[in-house]
Amino acid sequence: NEWLCPDLPHQPAEAFAQLCTLVEQAETRPKIVGSSLGGFYATALSARYNLKAVVINPAVHAPLVLRSELGLQTGYYDDTQYEFTQQHLDELQALDLLAPVYPEKILLMQETGDEVLDWQAAVDYYRDCHQLVFRGGDHGFTRFKDVIELIDRF
Repeated sequence: NEWLCPDLPHQPAEAFAQLCTLVEQAETRPKIVGSSLGGFYATALSARYNLKAVVINPAVHAPLVLRSELGLQTGYYDDTQYEFTQQHLDELQALDLLAPVYPEKILLMQETGDEVLDWQAAVDYYRDCHQLVFRGGDHGFTRFKDVIELIDRF
């Protein structure tokens, strides 16, 4: 299986549009894997395209979770600085779902030691989905190497 890990822009609408383009141009139906905000995007992509998705320590209701982050931010993978604004929140709100549309196609992988996001909120939100909840760990998901084959088989 081929894995893609695209660099996404900070602007949610642009990021989601880029992901939609990748899905639409894929030769075979992709499986989406996303962590944190990527899990939020994966849930929205699953709903839009009826795709399987694996969400890892996902941001549930990202606009609410990220409201406290308004202001100057530094990129997670580089030192690029950008302003996180109300427009970002509005664009995330446009993608937020009350519940997963195709719960049977989503696998939640959650570590209870996530120090950034409320792990219980994820378990509750994805309650009708497949779930693997691991004790301990952290927001970066410490067990990725252990579950990569399972992700591939899902």
